Amino acid sequence: MGIVHSRNNPLPPVLMELRIGCRRPPEESVPGLTRYRIASKIVKGQPLGGTDDEWVVIDPVYRAIELLEQLHDAPDEGSLLIGRFSFNVRFKWFKNWANSEAGLRLGLLPIPEGPVNLRMLRRSLSLEMAYRPGGVLATKIHMKHIAVATTEGYASRPGGAQAELLAEVNKHESERNLQLVLEEFRNYQEGILPAGPGARSLTEFFAGIDAQLDAASAAAPKTQRNDRDVLNLLTKRAKVLHLGPANYCWFTDPSRALCLKLAGTPTADRPLIGMCDSARCPQATHHPGHRPVWAEHADRTKVFIGQLGTTRKTERTRLQADLDRALRVVAEIDAASDTRNEESS
Repeated sequence: MGIVHSRNNPLPPVLMELRIGCRRPPEESVPGLTRYRIASKIVKGQPLGGTDDEWVVIDPVYRAIELLEQLHDAPDEGSLLIGRFSFNVRFKWFKNWANSEAGLRLGLLPIPEGPVNLRMLRRSLSLEMAYRPGGVLATKIHMKHIAVATTEGYASRPGGAQAELLAEVNKHESERNLQLVLEEFRNYQEGILPAGPGARSLTEFFAGIDAQLDAASAAAPKTQRNDRDVLNLLTKRAKVLHLGPANYCWFTDPSRALCLKLAGTPTADRPLIGMCDSARCPQATHHPGHRPVWAEHADRTKVFIGQLGTTRKTERTRLQADLDRALRVVAEIDAASDTRNEESS
């Protein structure tokens, strides 16, 4: 998942085609924003010998390739960095080392016994990508499908691989949503409240659940409510939870969803997360886990404003409004999180 995109082709490079010196010099287009590129070859569907191309990667991938070059037995320019390898053999070596005294000294967790192969890793990667917005497109890119239709087509086969994957994803997504709602309910009980336009509605819902639990405890004082009892009460709310990049969307009423109003589709059964304006939508909430995203957005916007010339008044006005919104959201999250401290004092 470290490869972002290619210059000419979205297919990720073949690892066996990476060579010594494939790292391109980092480029800093704006202060604090560095782009890392590697050169490799496209092999699938290409003429014999492949086609040269370049890819943008994240910093950990760039540093991992640098480390591989340093550990190479013969680091001559143009030599194959990895070459052909057997995953089973190399994984066995790695597991034996990680479970040895050397791995324990480094604080590595022991790798449990059991079969591991590239097919299992590929499926786990597919599940992780499917959790995220735009998961179909991400799966298409990383699984090397020629077209998105190939990825979507599996869903139309009864009992097909894609249908089985989607069913498994939906199951895991439901379990994840339940755990997220439970965590926020526990935060509410500890005085850490949500922020955002939909905070009041969510707080009232949690207060109702808390009241039901208190009533049940009063009727049976020797009965302790466990997480399963609470999850049963939170299940309905978890079904309407949708994750945005910087907020939670509680899609309880489509007629109130701002994204559907902007898109002109008020009768849709799912929100359009890509069009979400969580600072204005009455069904969106912000939580402490979203604070870093808003804080980083505010910092980057400050940098952009500082780089604008004096004549670019329109852009400055627009960015200033965006900065004010981000700072307001951060302040609301901080204020809601400080409720516990105020109550304890």
